[in-house]
Amino acid sequence: MAVIEQRVVNERPKIGPRGGGGAARPEPEAEAVATPKKSKKKLVVILGVVVVLVAAAAYYFLVLSKADAAAEPVEPEPGAVHKVEAMSINLADGRYLRIAVGLQLTVDGGGDGHGGEFDDSKARNAIIDLYSGRPVAEVAPGEAREALRQELAATLEESYHGGVMDVYLIDFVTQ
Repeated sequence: MAVIEQRVVNERPKIGPRGGGGAARPEPEAEAVATPKKSKKKLVVILGVVVVLVAAAAYYFLVLSKADAAAEPVEPEPGAVHKVEAMSINLADGRYLRIAVGLQLTVDGGGDGHGGEFDDSKARNAIIDLYSGRPVAEVAPGEAREALRQELAATLEESYHGGVMDVYLIDFVTQ
């Protein structure tokens, strides 16, 4: 028998290049649809990276810069020394203490926030509260007296909102 071969002239091959064995070539419409998906995926990844970088930069500039500023406390500048006049305070066992102190003020704390002269009534009250009724042994020279002076300095710093830097004992007599 004779073999008859039929050929179509103006139609593309549906199987692949000549010689067979290749995968079918996708149609152009399918290829056009696949490309935008890859493009959108890249766009989403790039936007995600940009958002993370912006968030990291904002965290660094807003949070860490405030932490650095708080980590470096500014040492207050010393101002005038205000003398609190001598006063007598009753101790235990019928004894008394005559005490006068000098308050090392900061430059900002000189007017106690009132713009005028320094008001030492808070300091006098703190001295009376701290030393009244104590035995002589607790106010005697040495470590106990230094501990009381430091406690007074801390109390006054809190009372005057940082306006008092230190306390100096000017007159200190027990009897």
